Amino acid sequence: MGRKERKEREIKRENYATKHSAEKRKQTLIAVGVLGVIAVIVGYAGFLFLTMTVEAPGGPENAGALGSDHSHAAILVKIFGDEFDFSAPAYQIKSPWIHFESRDGSTIHKHATGVELEYLFNSLSIGLDEQCYIFPDGKSFCTNEEYSLKYFINGERVSDIRAYEIMEDDKILITFGGETDEQVQEYLKQLENQEIIK
Repeated sequence: MGRKERKEREIKRENYATKHSAEKRKQTLIAVGVLGVIAVIVGYAGFLFLTMTVEAPGGPENAGALGSDHSHAAILVKIFGDEFDFSAPAYQIKSPWIHFESRDGSTIHKHATGVELEYLFNSLSIGLDEQCYIFPDGKSFCTNEEYSLKYFINGERVSDIRAYEIMEDDKILITFGGETDEQVQEYLKQLENQEIIK
């Protein structure tokens, strides 16, 4: 009888070991399958994210893909001699295409080709044309008999900057008031010495 019981125990042990290893194999295959599905989902989501940046909503009409450019330009805005502060939170990163960032209000960061300055100012709720500079609160500064709005790009006076697309290390000056040529030259010198944060 001892032999028979021993044999039965051996058979039970073998059955248990076989069953246990089969169960373990089954769980491993399920885990591998689940991880495979997760990897596919993550990969597909990553692919969608990368391709979505090309056509992210709300961008400029003729803009390239985000990341297609990374240019920086210095800007200085003087209204009656006072410097306009773009470092305030209300003007920081309002658009992924072109913006001010890192609490810096003197460097424009452009992240796509085809993005014009008009888009930057629109994203900041600042109205801008060849005659007027309009604050978000509606206060406007328009050329009249006494005062004038002037634009300069890299030291050269231009009539309008809305359609301008910044290039690396550009210097943009916007003034409003009754400045003399000497005062404008001082502003241009200040702008030339302004650090561009990259």
